[in-house]
Amino acid sequence: MTLAPRAVLVHRRTDYQDLLARHGSRGQAAFFLAGRDRSLDELEDRHHRTLAALARAAGAVPAGWRHSRVERDDLDRFLFGPQDVVVVVGQDGLVANVAKYLSGQPVIGIDPDPGRNAGVLVRHRPGDAAELLHAATAARAGAAGTVPLTEHTMVEAVADDTQRLLALNEIYIGQRTHQTARYRLAAPGGSAEDQASSGVLVCTGTGATGWCRSTWLERRSTLRLPEPTAPALGWFVREAWPSPVTGTSQVQGVLDTAEQLSLTVESDQLVAFGDGMESDALQLSRGQTVRLRVAGERLRLLA
Repeated sequence: MTLAPRAVLVHRRTDYQDLLARHGSRGQAAFFLAGRDRSLDELEDRHHRTLAALARAAGAVPAGWRHSRVERDDLDRFLFGPQDVVVVVGQDGLVANVAKYLSGQPVIGIDPDPGRNAGVLVRHRPGDAAELLHAATAARAGAAGTVPLTEHTMVEAVADDTQRLLALNEIYIGQRTHQTARYRLAAPGGSAEDQASSGVLVCTGTGATGWCRSTWLERRSTLRLPEPTAPALGWFVREAWPSPVTGTSQVQGVLDTAEQLSLTVESDQLVAFGDGMESDALQLSRGQTVRLRVAGERLRLLA
């Protein structure tokens, strides 16, 4: 017997909820902000828009479908199933947060606050949720004339002790404090080089609009960054420091699907984390090697 599809709504706590949790009541939160010439009203308005978007998306789930909801902080404990359609209600970054836990399920990005988000990954409005849910199941089944599912490239880091990390935007390797990291870098087409820097970024085409793009712009790089669906990655060494024992000859590049970047740790400990989730990081000790490359997984996002 085939299970009915399940709509999984993914969301995160709003800034308003975080403030109330920290200060205990609306009055205390408002008092705290008023003392800094800030108002709680805007955060409260955005909070209610997010709740309204969630309610509208939940109400659009077709009769006969199963329905579940998961908050961002619980994603690592939530079990996604093969029949799921994932509905992300929030900012673009929330799509990246959930991508690493999926295995081909279609994703719908819904923007609860149009005009505030870039809308790169959350492209749709809450009122379109019913139509989008049907479109996602039709696209997964390969029905003709349906809205396509775009397959976004992902990046993986694999350590020599089998630790593995997956990310949609980028993976950062360096000190947790972003202070000087020491390591030996081996890039395709070049010899291995000892380096000291504030870390290494390896990004997909999706991530090329974020953290990696800021690095690209800052150094006025002419490197051609990949498109979101291209099976390629860009990489940058941040603030490489030349010294008698460390070099700066290999600080950026592009990896195709058959290439990898190798980094051997020469500090006491480094970390690797993806998409800004520092709480979910690989712990890398001196002498360990981590390899970064195009992942086999893809994010399947409804266009």
